[in-house]
Amino acid sequence: MISKNLTFQNLSSKMVSLKSIKKKIGLCHGVFDLLHLGHIRHFNEAKKKCDILIVSVTDDKFVSKGPGRPVFNHFQRMEVLSNLNAIDYVTLSNNASATDIIDKIKPHFYFKGPDYKILGKDITKKISIEKKQVEKFGGKLIITKSKKYSSSELINSSFNILSENQKQLIRIIKLKFNFEKIKEIINELMILRPLVVGEIIIDHYFFCETIGKSGKEPMLVLKDNFNEIYLGGAGAICRHVSEFCKKNNFLSMIGDHKNYLNFIKKSLPKNTSYFFLKKKGSPTIIKKRFLDEINKTKVLGVYSLNDSPVSNLQENQLIKNFKKLRNYSDLTILSDYGHGMITDKLRKQLIKESKFISVNVQVNAGNIGYHTLRNYTNIDFMVINELELRHEMRSKDEKIQILMKQLSKKQKINYLVITRGSSGAVLYDKRKNKFFVTDAFSKTVVDKVGAGDAMLSLMSICLFKKIDMDLILLLSSLVAAQSVNTIGNKVPISKLKMLKDLEHMLC
Repeated sequence: MISKNLTFQNLSSKMVSLKSIKKKIGLCHGVFDLLHLGHIRHFNEAKKKCDILIVSVTDDKFVSKGPGRPVFNHFQRMEVLSNLNAIDYVTLSNNASATDIIDKIKPHFYFKGPDYKILGKDITKKISIEKKQVEKFGGKLIITKSKKYSSSELINSSFNILSENQKQLIRIIKLKFNFEKIKEIINELMILRPLVVGEIIIDHYFFCETIGKSGKEPMLVLKDNFNEIYLGGAGAICRHVSEFCKKNNFLSMIGDHKNYLNFIKKSLPKNTSYFFLKKKGSPTIIKKRFLDEINKTKVLGVYSLNDSPVSNLQENQLIKNFKKLRNYSDLTILSDYGHGMITDKLRKQLIKESKFISVNVQVNAGNIGYHTLRNYTNIDFMVINELELRHEMRSKDEKIQILMKQLSKKQKINYLVITRGSSGAVLYDKRKNKFFVTDAFSKTVVDKVGAGDAMLSLMSICLFKKIDMDLILLLSSLVAAQSVNTIGNKVPISKLKMLKDLEHMLC
């Protein structure tokens, strides 16, 4: 059997050859995770309208259909499609949409299924863009009339992608909301103006090749292949909330040198108003992480920082600017990394004068033994991980719900979330004395850095708006899953991806 698979590089020459003999070219594009009758009829109908039918398959890394998807990798999906008589060629699309493929093929016809009959319902807006791209080359978008089936619905009902806890949460959500209502709720967050407070951290990742042990010393030797810089710390939180809110404010601390100032400004969203205190005698905080390039395992961390408290003069500057920004903000999101910015006096002002305050108090290698949650009382919302909770409560084995109740009561925390890595998260509502639990929605973890900040960002604005607690936990778990699937804070969370994942999960 002649292979039907075409590489992206070979598409252009193949199209020139086919068009030279007056062949009409048709293109179908999609994930095709679970091939069903609707797909077969879609391909058969498309083939009747063209001489050559090409099907492009979305690469695994661009599939946004919820946790555990795709069920079948792109090689498997391409192999199945190659065995259908209606299809002449199959190619892999290394893009989130079909625009690159359309540009290469310049098809006479671009076929989409009946679920795209109303283009306005496509939350990604990609089909409208693809339609314009096809028409640019004289082609035409055709919506096939085959009966609509849902791969997501079939997969959700037939494959054990979700745990029982996750299925139960989805059932609860479906009883309360439809997808359109959830979109409406999310869009209402746009009017909020959060104020993010905390240190900016530069995450510098070095991707290395392990050479081996030094010949003269008991030391691991790495070859630095390439490196990347990401905006971390409270800067990452700013990037997250900007996805959901039209305007946000930012109060932070940087070093007294200008090394990273342009990078920081370029990395921040345009809808962010900021004030940066330049801490005297201090660099902008840099956290270098050396990783094995192949499996992304961290080998070594090196921090550049001055974690002594800011001076009294600079402390007063921070308080003055907080009071100014507070007048233009609805809520405060504070991330205290324990590197000298958040003094006792500033902390008290933040808690006392914020309309609603969310807090993430991180225990890390630089502050363990000195940083404590006891500094924070009378707050609305706190996010910490299980190890930080157990460290604070001096308990290794006590049931986590008991510790959460004790901490919430002791510190007067209205809402408390404990993140538990692969075990998911627990949300406690002190006022109602009620727990909400979910398992982690990510099946694979690339990097755990930033997952708590992602959850803090979305949960804060949702809790402020008094959104349904089950829905808050689900949405926040989905953005946390996004976070752990990327290196560090390289990519901010995407509202569109979250909605796409949710749309397919609710099928």
